[in-house]
Order: sequence, then C-alpha cells, then structure tokens
Amino acid sequence: MLINAKTALGTGPVSAEYLKRHLLHRGVYLERIRGDRLLHEALTVGADPLYLALVFNLPHTTASRHATIAQNLLDDQIERGAENE
Repeated sequence: MLINAKTALGTGPVSAEYLKRHLLHRGVYLERIRGDRLLHEALTVGADPLYLALVFNLPHTTASRHATIAQNLLDDQIERGAENE
C-alpha cells in the first residue's frame, strides 16, 4: 500500500506523478517492491506455495517458483548456521 498526505484519509490511489517523483526517479519499481514483499512473506511462512498463491493471487506455477527460491534461501541459511557451530 502506498499513501501520501493527500490520500492518507481517503481510499484513492497515489497519483502516477507521485510514483515518478518519489519512486521511479530513485530506481524503485513497483514490481520490485511486490517481489520483495512476496519473498519476505515466503520466508516468513516457510515457503508454502499454496499460501503464496492465495495471499498474492498468483498462479500455482509462479507461487511454486517463489516458494522454491525461498526454500533454497532457508536451506542455505541452515547450512551456514551448521558450519559455524
């Protein structure tokens, strides 16, 4: 969700100009924000593709791909932790 001073008390979206001025000129794209959010959620819930498909309204193939990426990251983290013990 993106809000600004004009939209904070309403239900309307921020303007395209707001996005350009505050995000796109800094190299931040909405798809990147969504991807980061999706990965964070996948890491938090334990890489459950069904959960991702339902919450983000994704096709099962896309949800499975994101869950696989998250699972690989979780496995790498566990391996690094075991090596440091």
